[in-house]
Amino acid sequence: MNRKLWTGGYTVLNVLYFAAFCTVHAYAAVFLLSRGFTNTQIGILLAVANITSALFQPFIAGIIDKGGWLSNRRFILISCLIIFFGSLILYFCGNNKSLVFTVFALIYMIQFAYQPVMTALCFEYQKKGCYIYYGLARGLGSAGFAVTSALIGGAVEKDGASLLMSVTAVIMAASYVAAFFFRPSDTAEKAETRDETLTRQSPSGGFAGFFRHYPAFGFFTVATILFFFSHNMINDFMIQIVRSLGGGETVLGYANFLQAILELPVMTLSGLILKKVSPSFLLVFSGVAFFVKILILVFGNSLPWVFVSQSFQLFAYAVFIPASAFYVSSTMADGDQVKGQAYFTSAITVGGVFSNLVSGVILDRLGMKPMLITGSAVCFAGVIFAFAAIRARDIKGEINENR
Repeated sequence: MNRKLWTGGYTVLNVLYFAAFCTVHAYAAVFLLSRGFTNTQIGILLAVANITSALFQPFIAGIIDKGGWLSNRRFILISCLIIFFGSLILYFCGNNKSLVFTVFALIYMIQFAYQPVMTALCFEYQKKGCYIYYGLARGLGSAGFAVTSALIGGAVEKDGASLLMSVTAVIMAASYVAAFFFRPSDTAEKAETRDETLTRQSPSGGFAGFFRHYPAFGFFTVATILFFFSHNMINDFMIQIVRSLGGGETVLGYANFLQAILELPVMTLSGLILKKVSPSFLLVFSGVAFFVKILILVFGNSLPWVFVSQSFQLFAYAVFIPASAFYVSSTMADGDQVKGQAYFTSAITVGGVFSNLVSGVILDRLGMKPMLITGSAVCFAGVIFAFAAIRARDIKGEINENR
């Protein structure tokens, strides 16, 4: 497979993944509200899913990093099947709240769990000689999210929220086929098997040892939790934000389209940007943008401000994702690569846990503005921790981001 085909295959995986991420995650509140859940119940469900995912991701990453039968690609295949069958169950199960709670939490958790594995898959294949333009593939994944959101918003408003699960099932079936055929040559696989005892040894050991070995990463992890508290607050309750300003599902679709499509140019150019600017600096920069993004919603009093806020995705999420991926790839040993990606994604999901537990309750009891003010304060604390990470890196001096 030549360079264009490797990038093309990985791009297909990303486009399909983020199309399904849109129907499950971006429209979680829409689907659950249609099945009779309150804001508080939605927050509890998403918190349970995020807690489970945060615990599950490092566990799976540890198994994959050790080598053996469970590879990045095989875990993706298993995840596709779980989400496929879960989506079918949700489509046909009606308003059985217990069943909806259990199955939706499962597919939400699994979809988050295989996101860092997707990133690790790219760097694994690159080390086997498979050229993949990560920034372009990841950026087009965001474009897949954007197009799906633009199309699905109006369709859901017209045909109902059950449509989300049927679309998810179709996407996951296509994802399974794409992942099944996306694999390196037998020669590369055998070479990986011969060398895995050398390349997959982790110098950091377990959880505590990992953060002792990478102290700056520990500060970035806390910062990530706080950034994504606010980010998840906006994403999970965007339909309520839009409705409070007079919009509906169609406006939600366009707002999500805007933020996702803006990710494409930044992620596509991330490889060039990261040759000039360190991943650490970009992580701090993105944190400031997350803060500005939610602060705009605190003071915005009409629908246009929603679109202004979403446009800051260009500097927030679009910068954070490639910067975090390259931070891990450039600073951690081979045996810590999947684990490092998983810890970043776990931090994202932990941020979602606290957001889900707090946001729904504040929204039900105090209203929209207090919820957004809380998110702004938490995100500002994240910016402080990100600056502390830069300080810890400079003091320790163990990180070489240009190796």
